[in-house]
Amino acid sequence: MVVVIREREGRTVPAVFKTEAASLGFITSRVAKGTEIVADEAGGWNDLQARYPMSRIDHQAACSDRGVYSNGAEGYFSRLRRAEVGHHHHVAGAYLARYAQEMAWREDHRRVDNGGQVWGVMGLAMASRPSVDFCGYWQRSAR
Repeated sequence: MVVVIREREGRTVPAVFKTEAASLGFITSRVAKGTEIVADEAGGWNDLQARYPMSRIDHQAACSDRGVYSNGAEGYFSRLRRAEVGHHHHVAGAYLARYAQEMAWREDHRRVDNGGQVWGVMGLAMASRPSVDFCGYWQRSAR
């Protein structure tokens, strides 16, 4: 499962875990104590209430409740699902984190014009070393 941390007007930080409960260490290592967290009704988030002030939203009852909503994260997940169905056609489990990171970059740069996105990606690609995950991928070489 993909878990996403989203700052208001900030970056989207995804990570992949087997369960919501397994993601708690990731969240506590990246979110400052005392930060208000908005989460859905899933029970895996209950342990966060000891460290953070929390607002919960029950998506089966409402999209927002008294100003509490998780639309930023929900928008990210919606775009991730649509990319899997429409663009990627399949997301292999071993690469789920990479797909989630790509979608986080797209989410954070969705208001940048296409030319700006291309120049940004080209600059990052030229400054990066070969990928440890994808170097030799097309040859299907063993790691």
